[in-house]
Amino acid sequence: MSEHAGKPPVVIVKDQTKITSGAEVQDKLISAARIFSDLLKPTFGPRGLDKMLYKTDGSTAITNDGAKIIAELMVKHPAAKMMVSMGNSQEEACGDGVTSTLLLCGALLQEASTLLRKGLHPLTLVDGYHTALAAAGEQMDADTLGVSDERLLAVAETALRGKGAEAALDHFSPIIVEALTTLAANRDDAGAEHVAMFKTGTGGLRDSRLVHGVIVNRRVLMDSLPNRLSDVKVAVLGGDLKIRSMTRDAEIQITSADQLDSFVDAEQARKDALAEAVMTSGAQVVLCAGEVDRDILHRLADEDILTVGELDASEIRNAADAVGANIVDSILDIEAADLGACGSMLWERREATDQVEDIIRIEECANPRVVTIEVGGGGETATEEIIRGLHDALRATSLALASGELLPGGGSIHARMAHAVRRASESEPGRARLAMDAYARALETIPATLVENSGGDALDRVLELRAAAREDDGFVGITPDGSVGTADGVWHPRAVIEEGLEAATETAMSMLRIDQVISARGD
Repeated sequence: MSEHAGKPPVVIVKDQTKITSGAEVQDKLISAARIFSDLLKPTFGPRGLDKMLYKTDGSTAITNDGAKIIAELMVKHPAAKMMVSMGNSQEEACGDGVTSTLLLCGALLQEASTLLRKGLHPLTLVDGYHTALAAAGEQMDADTLGVSDERLLAVAETALRGKGAEAALDHFSPIIVEALTTLAANRDDAGAEHVAMFKTGTGGLRDSRLVHGVIVNRRVLMDSLPNRLSDVKVAVLGGDLKIRSMTRDAEIQITSADQLDSFVDAEQARKDALAEAVMTSGAQVVLCAGEVDRDILHRLADEDILTVGELDASEIRNAADAVGANIVDSILDIEAADLGACGSMLWERREATDQVEDIIRIEECANPRVVTIEVGGGGETATEEIIRGLHDALRATSLALASGELLPGGGSIHARMAHAVRRASESEPGRARLAMDAYARALETIPATLVENSGGDALDRVLELRAAAREDDGFVGITPDGSVGTADGVWHPRAVIEEGLEAATETAMSMLRIDQVISARGD
């Protein structure tokens, strides 16, 4: 009888654990990633269509923004989660190019699937992809151009195409460029986060405008407060405009009427001191984050000083940056150097309800570090999508302004990189050459998708682009109607193309290195 007979087997993992190995692993990962990228394919480019997202809470959103779509999806598959992580990284780094990054990753994995079935080793694919990425980078170095006023405007237009704001493309793109150039003149880190958005809820898209200042929704406490002020000095407080409350409870015993009068007089004297500090400072407008004492408010109103209270932290910060003021905690500590200035201050009274607040406009600031785009148009869902498109365009344009490096769009740079990779593969003696050729075909997914979404024949147009790249006929890409033409008016920041390509390649190589999937859930 065997020495180990009758002994139970060694159990390392739970019975429901499922281990998948071999070629089946690659097939499952590649299939999941391909399905995920195909989901976004119809949304790509200026002729891309929208997706309607119906959320678990019953609300809906309509968008073709890749970052928004993947943020709302509740994915379960590990490969799909890798794709989501890649898209989030691209969005955080560049604010644009999420859809193209996901399409490239799906195309790289689809090309890899074909070669894996033919017997090519996964690590050979990885080596070939790595070499191809280097060749594509060299082509980007050769095609990179500097920023000009015309190209910067084209960057904004390119980012807005295919979004809801495209209906007023010629109106919004100058606004975006003016907003960022204004900020760049007043701060070193000008970006989309320094451009606030305000929805008017009325008018049309072409009623939108750039405000050199900020607009806030807040209830104006008194009708008698001054309005329509010009060339005023502004004080910004980070706290309350009232007597500080005691941190502990205290009881005061008053035994005579004189003591009561003295107590009331002392309290009033402290309020008068706060009001006098405002008036002495020279401020004609006071914005504060906390509460405003009613007695102080009436005293300031008598002196034609507009006082607005209970602003949140972001509104206080934006207002201070717009008018050039320093945020002080107490009005007693304010100095003349802490005051800011604006050319126009006005407020509009709205109907008194729990939801509707008055509109306070702080405009015509001389050197604003924060500006506002006032977006016209009715409809909450449509306006939100327009603001999302404007934000993406601001991110892309600020990136171009900061880096000073641009690459042609419309699939032009991808076609030229594909040609560079094919040319580099000719000097590759081993099987990695097959992977490099596959990489080149994957790059052509971008122009092919642009053609498909425009209703054209993708194969014919891609072949035309190959010929143009081979003959080096300049920057030739796919036009909005799906034909092949010059791409001079379509530009992207280099970082959007470069980081998207690197992220797609690295994610694809990471998936190709996986040879076993261990699922504790058994699926």
